[in-house]
Amino acid sequence: MFGLGGSLVYQLYSKPCDMRKSFNGLSGLVSQELGRDPLSGEVFIFINRDLNLIKLLHWERGGFVVYYKRLEAGTFTPPVMEAGSTLIQWPALVLMIEGIQVKEYVQGRRFKLEK
Repeated sequence: MFGLGGSLVYQLYSKPCDMRKSFNGLSGLVSQELGRDPLSGEVFIFINRDLNLIKLLHWERGGFVVYYKRLEAGTFTPPVMEAGSTLIQWPALVLMIEGIQVKEYVQGRRFKLEK
């Protein structure tokens, strides 16, 4: 079953990506540039230079899935990231994909299981 949700880990590739890359090219960027395992089950996010194309690479049981979106108008606005961080939370990804820009917000305290 196809599906993404809040229980997954999302990593943003911070450089502009050549959108001609497919499964092998994107997984190569994940392992070589991000230093992550493409088979980990994490979702890796790639955006092009013009900020109008986005690809998400995800390993599901049995193979890779690529989600791809092209905007006909406007651009994606990636969230402001802490220096050196590539981690994006699910709500921030949804807002970015839907084109919603939040100028100011307060995140309420939530329970977090420490590993």
